[in-house]
Amino acid sequence: MQRIPLTPRSDWQQKVESAGLTFHTLENGTPYWDESAAYQFTAAEIDTLEAVGNTLQTMCLAAAQHIIDNKRYPELDIPAQAIPAIEWAWNNEPPALYGRFDLSWAGATSGHAPKLLEYNADTPTSLLEAAVIQWSWLEEIGPTLGNKPDQFNSIHDKLIAKWKDIDPYLSKPIYFAALDNPEDQLTLTYLRDTAQQAGLETLQMFMQEIGWNDDQQAFLDPNEDPMFSIFKLYPWEAMLQEEFGVHAIETYQSTRWIEPIWKMLLSNKGILPILWQLYPNHELLLEAHFDGPGTMRNYVRKPLMSREGANITLVRDNATILSTPGPYNGPQIYQALAPEAVFPVAGQPAKHPILGLWMIDQDCAGLGIRESATPITDNLSSFVPHFFT
Repeated sequence: MQRIPLTPRSDWQQKVESAGLTFHTLENGTPYWDESAAYQFTAAEIDTLEAVGNTLQTMCLAAAQHIIDNKRYPELDIPAQAIPAIEWAWNNEPPALYGRFDLSWAGATSGHAPKLLEYNADTPTSLLEAAVIQWSWLEEIGPTLGNKPDQFNSIHDKLIAKWKDIDPYLSKPIYFAALDNPEDQLTLTYLRDTAQQAGLETLQMFMQEIGWNDDQQAFLDPNEDPMFSIFKLYPWEAMLQEEFGVHAIETYQSTRWIEPIWKMLLSNKGILPILWQLYPNHELLLEAHFDGPGTMRNYVRKPLMSREGANITLVRDNATILSTPGPYNGPQIYQALAPEAVFPVAGQPAKHPILGLWMIDQDCAGLGIRESATPITDNLSSFVPHFFT
């Protein structure tokens, strides 16, 4: 694994926009899509990452079963009213689509296995960048990289195949809903496009446009038509705090929400201490606890529900060296710092990459990399393409 400096294409903005990535540059002019570098892997390293994704998926599903069997919901701050729907969904297996493991790794020569940081199993974004934009980038500049470069990326094809697979379980149209912000709308529009390519009838709307009708006991779209299949790019824990959250629970068995509500167990940081309890000292895991750092001197403290690097505290030698603000409060977990994965850059601060392994249903389907100038990845961290030879 190496970070290779490259010269961006002269018309890269136009090219990524034509492929759908309108959010490619931050307000300060810094590229969000950053092709001034790429991460190069060996084929063996990619095989390792694919196997890691599949192994972690198996472990996380076992952890979810353990939570359900042992009623450990309070440790994850799961609302009591959600538990019947979670257990029904777990046992009846309504359609699930995708998720993203975030890992820290500096490659095979580091001497360490990849380490799980967290699992965004409910509302992962940066999907278009991983599935389409970096692939089209490689198709164009690949000949300049030598040795017939390839990319760990079957995300697009597997998404379309998965929509075809779950088509019989969904009433039509399938509604696609998210908040009105550029990042969420990019991901939503792309996922809707994959569903349409699979032949499914779709409609798109904002989350706040979903209405509830007491007489019909159903969710309604802006045309007052009942909604029975809804892909929502909106966290379950936030949905349950909304006024209509109680209705989502009451009608759960008659409405197909994607992702299913049991994903609350996996996207919750509380899964990390539970994984450590079930698989102590596993090479893919970092030590993690609910009730404090224990004997750890180097660790991260993060809320169960935090997102995009908010409310994170990084502690080294028992001293706080970095912390981020944010809106997330409540219970926290303590997770050991991962072995360093830092890549020097001439004339700039060193880069800290996070490897995002995309899971389409149960299969590891590709890799997307975000990098930052600090150890905490946030919503302004750049997306950098990758290839392997």
